[in-house]
Amino acid sequence: MRREIPARRKLLLYGLLSVLCVPFVFPTWWMVTSSFKPVNEIFAMPPRLLPLHWDFSSYSQVFTFQPFARQYFNSLYIALLVTVGTMAVASLSGYAFARIRFPGQNALFLMVLIGLLIPGEVTIVPLFRMFQSLGLTDTHWPLILVPVLGAPSVLATFIMRQFFISLPAELEEAARVDGLGQFGVFFRIALPLARPALAAVAIFTFLHSWNMYLEPIVYLSSPEKFTIPQALAQFVDAYGGPMWNVQLAAASLTSLPVLVVFVLAQKQFVEGLAHTGLKG
Repeated sequence: MRREIPARRKLLLYGLLSVLCVPFVFPTWWMVTSSFKPVNEIFAMPPRLLPLHWDFSSYSQVFTFQPFARQYFNSLYIALLVTVGTMAVASLSGYAFARIRFPGQNALFLMVLIGLLIPGEVTIVPLFRMFQSLGLTDTHWPLILVPVLGAPSVLATFIMRQFFISLPAELEEAARVDGLGQFGVFFRIALPLARPALAAVAIFTFLHSWNMYLEPIVYLSSPEKFTIPQALAQFVDAYGGPMWNVQLAAASLTSLPVLVVFVLAQKQFVEGLAHTGLKG
């Protein structure tokens, strides 16, 4: 029988959690509210939680200074392609490392994990030279292929492998008795059961691709091909100074949809981590 927490202790706990949330919630609150402030009011002292004079013009300026709608679409479709591609690669490779026995399996998996230890800055120059020789610079192909076949996919492969290892082997044995082959067992038994792990992989991958900054700077040069993080740095005035209200408006438009997606999918995210053995 579950013992209920006394009302006084519950109130104290909620109060403590509310105080601890302030350092995490306040930056987002400041960003959103400051996007509605005039520039001279953003850094006014003492700081105000709400604008003294509400100014909505910064949101219209976001779309007039540069092709922000196109750049927003670029980030969205790249993140979706990277997420789908990483889920496909990670689920297949994770299942292979978990269930298919072959010589050198553990050594090969260790070599794959070593990819997580190599910083992306180390490989950015040779990758740029490779894509340049293929004529793929100033295109979105490097932003799609590198994450799908690089370190983010390695982490996703590890998550999927840990999940497939935790599945009871009896499920697959019963499927083979019914006549399913290796691919049939994967697509009809293992993959449907891996939805929590796939949800965790999807969130990790989407956020990584959405926030990617170094790679777009290296590979892209045309403003209409920029992604969101690269576009945020372009909101400057004639003297090169940052247009704070416009930047904050663009940042609010960028981050709020991601926050909504994470809030809606947080249950699957936590469940996926719990099923992959990554919880503390």
